[in-house]
Amino acid sequence: MSDSPVAPRSRSRRRLLAAAIAAASTLAFAGCSQPVPIETAPLASDPACAAVVVRLPDTLAKDTEAEQSERETNAQGTGAWGEPASVILRCGAETPGPTTDRCVSVNGVDWVIDESDAPNYLFTTYGRTPAVEVLVDNDVVSGTTVITELAAAVSVIPADGGCTTLDETFDETTG
Repeated sequence: MSDSPVAPRSRSRRRLLAAAIAAASTLAFAGCSQPVPIETAPLASDPACAAVVVRLPDTLAKDTEAEQSERETNAQGTGAWGEPASVILRCGAETPGPTTDRCVSVNGVDWVIDESDAPNYLFTTYGRTPAVEVLVDNDVVSGTTVITELAAAVSVIPADGGCTTLDETFDETTG
């Protein structure tokens, strides 16, 4: 794991993802088994997203109290788990630029973590195009568990960069 300088997440994107979880919760409480409504990411039609989606696990946190089963969604390049949905994935997000948000490396995939709406954490892949966003309700299932279990699927998008620390950045520029 490494902390990294990387620009703040868009509040509107977080609100959209939070609204998706709220809508999914409403449907679940109403007893419907309709698809989880998720807004498609701008680059969801990228072939790399299809490669990610076909590799998504059927279950997250399997054989634990926090086990989350996969749900059907209504949008291309997406995934959802839990009843109500506690994990929402959108492939095809814009690739994040430099930020001061925490950046961690898990199983070879670097993630920027937006913790501003805790306990809902937004994880966005860093150094991969297109990016993958994963919104996790950390009160239901561990974000660390989720990104660990999604790493194999997400890693099909080639890395073209990754987390760096301020020290590493300084060392590279000073030579």
